[in-house]
Amino acid sequence: MQLSIVIPMHNEAENVAPLVREIDAACAGLPDKELILVDDGSSDETARLIREMQAEFPWLRLLQHTSAGGQSAAVHSGVQAARGQVICTLDGDMQNPPSEIPKLVAPLLAADAPADLGLVAGQRVRRQDTWSKRLASKLANGLRAWMLSDNTRDTGCGLKAFRRDAFLALPFFNHMHRYLPALFSRDGWQVAHVDVSHRERGGGTSKYNNLQRALVGIHDLFGVAWLIRRAKTVRATEADAGGPDREAAG
Repeated sequence: MQLSIVIPMHNEAENVAPLVREIDAACAGLPDKELILVDDGSSDETARLIREMQAEFPWLRLLQHTSAGGQSAAVHSGVQAARGQVICTLDGDMQNPPSEIPKLVAPLLAADAPADLGLVAGQRVRRQDTWSKRLASKLANGLRAWMLSDNTRDTGCGLKAFRRDAFLALPFFNHMHRYLPALFSRDGWQVAHVDVSHRERGGGTSKYNNLQRALVGIHDLFGVAWLIRRAKTVRATEADAGGPDREAAG
C-alpha cells in the first residue's frame, strides 16, 4: 500500500461524516490508500459514527484509545498501525481541507522522489482563526524558529506528509507533532513546504486555549532544542557486493 491518511479524533462526532466524504472525493485519484481515524478516548458518538461509515467506505479503519492520550499519541498509534509507506495527517476539526491532500503527498509518491525527502509540511495561508489565536501562533512560531532554526513558519498546521519509517525512528514524546520539521531535519532528512488553505472549524469545540499552548510549548521547546544538540545522524545503506559493509550519511 502506498498511502495511509491518519487523523486523530477527540469528540468530533459532528465532523465524522463530512470529513470522510470529503476525503473520499479528494483522494479518488490516489490508488492503494487507506484512511485511519484514531478515536482518542472520545466521550461522544465519534467511534459509533466511524463504524457506521465503514459499511460505505471499506478502506476506512478505526483505532480506539480507551482514554485520551493527546494528538501526538493518536497520530503515533495511527502511524504504527498504518500499512502505507507514506503517511498524510490532518486535523479532525475540518479546518484542514482534504482537497489539499493530493498536493501534499505528490512529492513523496512521485517516481522520482528524492531518496532523502522525509517530510512535506503544510503551511497555512489566510488562517480562519480568531485574532488572538493568530497572534499567539505568530509569537510561538517566531520563538520556535529562533531557537530551532527549522526554516518553517507554521509547525502547528495538521496537514503533513512523511515517510512512515522515518517518522517511527523519531524520538516519541507528547506534543511531538508540533516539531516534526525540526525532528526530521535532526535525523538528516530533507523537509519541503507547501502552502495550504485553511477554513473555520466544522462542528465541535477547540481542545486547547492559548494559555495551555503557551505553557506546554515552552517546556517542549527546550526539550526539542536539547534533542537537536545531542543528535548524531548516521544512516546506513546496504553496500554493493565487494564494497564496504556500510555507507554512512550524517
